[in-house]
Amino acid sequence: MKLTITGRKINLRDSFKERVDKKFTRFDKFFDDNADADVTVTMERNRYTIEVTVRSNGYIYRAEKSGLDLDEALDLVVDSLSAQIRRNKKKLAKRFKNTNTVDMFEPFGGDYEEVEVEDEQFQIVRTKKFPVFAMDVDEAVLQMNMLGHQFFMFRNVENGTINVVYRRRDGDYGLLIPEDK
Repeated sequence: MKLTITGRKINLRDSFKERVDKKFTRFDKFFDDNADADVTVTMERNRYTIEVTVRSNGYIYRAEKSGLDLDEALDLVVDSLSAQIRRNKKKLAKRFKNTNTVDMFEPFGGDYEEVEVEDEQFQIVRTKKFPVFAMDVDEAVLQMNMLGHQFFMFRNVENGTINVVYRRRDGDYGLLIPEDK
């Protein structure tokens, strides 16, 4: 696993970077050498926040924890990532064994018209681009839960359309399927 450690508003010592590297060796059995792990350490108001994002074979695993010192925050975030993997071990095991099951599809090409909005009530404060991977609905729900998001967009392997799974207020899941009119 390729590990990238970044400090925001803090200078990280080499001893801490070595500790992070040592802690992340426990994940080598789950991830191959092509996996990328980004570890970002932030210090604000005497609290340390560690964010971890692991990208492997089209899947993203994310954890974020805070603590009063670096070691506490590191232990919490590693435990959180381990718990995600443990919770989903059965489903993940078959995914990790076959690394060629996920194909990345390029976004649709085409010309789009620009639409003028008369009333500027809506303000886009963040735009995010990401690759859309082919997977089935169960994989998409698993991915959404591992990211801790309320929704997840994916390309359905059954019909090739872009779908969205989402978590309902009652705790169940929903699926949005586009329909041509």
